[in-house]
Amino acid sequence: MKEILFSSIEGIRIGNAENLEGPTGCTVVICPGGAVAGVDVRGGAPGTRETDLLNPVNMVNRIHAVLLAGGSAFGLDAAGGVMQYLEENNIGLDVKVTRVPIVCAAVLFDLSIGNCKIRPDRSMGYEACVNSELNICKNGNFGAGTGATVGKILGDSHAMKGGIGTYAVQAGDLKVGAVVAVNCLGDIVDNGSIIAGALNEDGKSFAGTENIMLSRYSSKKNLFTGNTTIGIVATNGKFTKSGMTKISSMAHNGYGRAMKPAHTMFDGDTIFSMSTGKVQADLNVVGFLAAEVVEKAILKAVKSADSLLGYKSYKNI
Repeated sequence: MKEILFSSIEGIRIGNAENLEGPTGCTVVICPGGAVAGVDVRGGAPGTRETDLLNPVNMVNRIHAVLLAGGSAFGLDAAGGVMQYLEENNIGLDVKVTRVPIVCAAVLFDLSIGNCKIRPDRSMGYEACVNSELNICKNGNFGAGTGATVGKILGDSHAMKGGIGTYAVQAGDLKVGAVVAVNCLGDIVDNGSIIAGALNEDGKSFAGTENIMLSRYSSKKNLFTGNTTIGIVATNGKFTKSGMTKISSMAHNGYGRAMKPAHTMFDGDTIFSMSTGKVQADLNVVGFLAAEVVEKAILKAVKSADSLLGYKSYKNI
């Protein structure tokens, strides 16, 4: 097995767009030929679009793009720009009079980091699609990770910079990759050690989010102040909608390995999965690889991020 670029998975392409004045942005993964897809929403505060149609009992079998965006619920507007771009390029479900692109989306909360009035919108979604023609993988302060932060249990003054991360692997003809926008309430952990998260007063050492939550176990405080990690797993393996739903479920193990805690009621943790259906593959193999690439994408996002608006980064610590 070897590491490859996420963008080298045939049949898909990735694009980012951002506004540093926000700061915020969006990331799109397009599959012009259509992808069999699944989703698993684990967080208690999700913001999503077109997740119901991914239920295996529903009719539509292929989607054409997945959008990840900042801006909280406002950021879902960026999907309109993705729809526009795909229709202009004759990509979508043929309904005789036109083609209707099937675009799924999830958003994260980054409104508190800068100017909350600047959010991903239709034009930014369209720009991300245009940029996908270059099919360049970016990590750090780009796309949906532009305004992402981590470790917010003690407030923004103790939080650190998150970001967007990509990671992919190849075994034989099989390819599995992930793109994740890391914006969690909790800390980021690598091999059991915190590498980014809530900082102590010294601005250098880590407070330990789970320890803080334990000490406040009886508190009813609402911690919904800027969370949610959202991601996409893509593979050239061939699977049904139900299979892709299971892969999305298994991929969440990557969240559990790299984020402490994951899937809280104050996060909207969501993972989409997309299959281009080129290679016969075992679902169990792709499932555990999905968890691995998600974990590695999270770590790459945080390790690639730069300090922004006073938020320290992994590079500083």
